[in-house]
Amino acid sequence: MKFPVRTYLEKGKSYLFCTCGNSADGVLCNGAHKGTDFEPKEFIATRDAEAYLCLCKNSTCTPYCDGAHAKREKLNLDFLME
Repeated sequence: MKFPVRTYLEKGKSYLFCTCGNSADGVLCNGAHKGTDFEPKEFIATRDAEAYLCLCKNSTCTPYCDGAHAKREKLNLDFLME
């Protein structure tokens, strides 16, 4: 399970959210997507605050975590396939 990453965001500042998962911290783009079909998602912080950014890449409100990592783990029914 990949938990969200707590990050401090500055109001009005533009950020690039990593969509490939290959960046150093997994949430903010560092260009590691080069050579892939992934592109970072730009977002602008609306206030100075700590935010939990999605690391599992399954959130419906990226770049922010919506708890999808926990829902996916709970719904894992692979044990029924044995």
